[in-house]
Amino acid sequence: MILAFLLLPSVVIFIVSFLNITKQKTVLSVVSLLVLIPAIWLFFLPRPYPILGPYLVADDLNTYIFLVSSIVAIGVTLAMATLDKHVSISLKAYARFYRFFALFWMGLIVSIMSNNMGLYWIGLETATLSTVYMIKTNQTSFARRESWNYMIVGAIAISLILFGIILIYSSAKPILGEEAMNFTKLLQNAKNISSIFLFETGFAIVSLGMFIKMGFFPMNLWLANIERSSFYPIAALFSGILESAVILGFFRFSHIAKIVNFSHVFVFVFVYALLTIFIVSFLIFRAKDFIRLFSLSGIEHMALITIFWVSGGIFAALLHFGAHAFLKPALFLSTGVLESQGQYKIAGALRGYRGIKGKLFYFLTSLFLLAIISLPPSPMFFSELFGFSSMIKIAKESHHLFLMIGSIILLLFLLLIIFYKFVEIYQSMKYEGEVVEKRVYTPEVYALLLFAIALVVLITPMSFAFIGAIS
Repeated sequence: MILAFLLLPSVVIFIVSFLNITKQKTVLSVVSLLVLIPAIWLFFLPRPYPILGPYLVADDLNTYIFLVSSIVAIGVTLAMATLDKHVSISLKAYARFYRFFALFWMGLIVSIMSNNMGLYWIGLETATLSTVYMIKTNQTSFARRESWNYMIVGAIAISLILFGIILIYSSAKPILGEEAMNFTKLLQNAKNISSIFLFETGFAIVSLGMFIKMGFFPMNLWLANIERSSFYPIAALFSGILESAVILGFFRFSHIAKIVNFSHVFVFVFVYALLTIFIVSFLIFRAKDFIRLFSLSGIEHMALITIFWVSGGIFAALLHFGAHAFLKPALFLSTGVLESQGQYKIAGALRGYRGIKGKLFYFLTSLFLLAIISLPPSPMFFSELFGFSSMIKIAKESHHLFLMIGSIILLLFLLLIIFYKFVEIYQSMKYEGEVVEKRVYTPEVYALLLFAIALVVLITPMSFAFIGAIS
């Protein structure tokens, strides 16, 4: 029953996108709001809850990630309602976006709720291929070229993930048989896996595929180019939803790998993520437009989440994940409004907004910009506090205390570079450039308010208790 309710909004959106009816755009937007209902329903069911036997199971981790993704989807839908006020887009392109959004959402449900490596891969592949066509909603040669680039790089990444899954399956098959594809069974029997080299090779290849999808080293710029070429709601979907499905997979696989050999996982992921942040911090320092800036910043935050996660800071990683999932789409949507018809630059971008809606937009955009660099009381301030505490705890317990302390200091220095760049840009947006009157529309303000409320709820004691109970 719950599976039908999970898939129903996507099925209706897909069908309506083909119908030649009046007010199709409004109908699609309203139906898209329904994705939140089954996500809330899942919270009232006992967990783990079998949605489809042992194949799709709702536990605390994926229920949390699915709820966050649903809220992001609602925000994106609200922003889509006025997309034609800021960019040139036809009604046909609108329908096309929603058609592939429906397929994307189905793939996402399967990948997030999957308790099976194969199903996870199928769901992720469905979501990835759907986004190729969503990028092409923007009818420019730049978007068409980047959609091909996305398909090529995405295919490489997803192939690596599939190959890694095959190796992990092969390593566990002697003890689990056909159940070696099941995440829960793998976790319960991780200590009994005899082919450790085969498993670790599989995990490294799976992680490499996921890191490529998230724009880690050496593929730091491919995601920024794709998000630059897409319409801003699609960039918001990338950063707030698709990356959520990828990082969930990393959580699942690394949880098992940490039991097999914690030190190998920690060193591999920590060094890889640190190298990524090293490169990205300097790319951010040289960024000259909003979309690339926020895209590169997204890579930085995903790398931080992986570091916190493998350092044992599960609470910090999940809190940071939730904050990033709300903040980054909010910034992409704000950017779309700021760059309306491509006529605004960074200097003075926040100037010229009048009336209640304009002032609220100004306030919320400023709030998101300052929250993304972890100024208190941003959820990222708390997550980084807990995350670095976990790293210091690991350092105290390790035999390489000074090496770890040095790595932490390097990481803090790189984050300081990013902090400086964002503050400089914020000051330029606020104090420089000419004052030109600009407009913002009601659905956009509602979308940003939704993200602001979600961020506030994220730092309530109730949310902290729920996230803290996830293991």
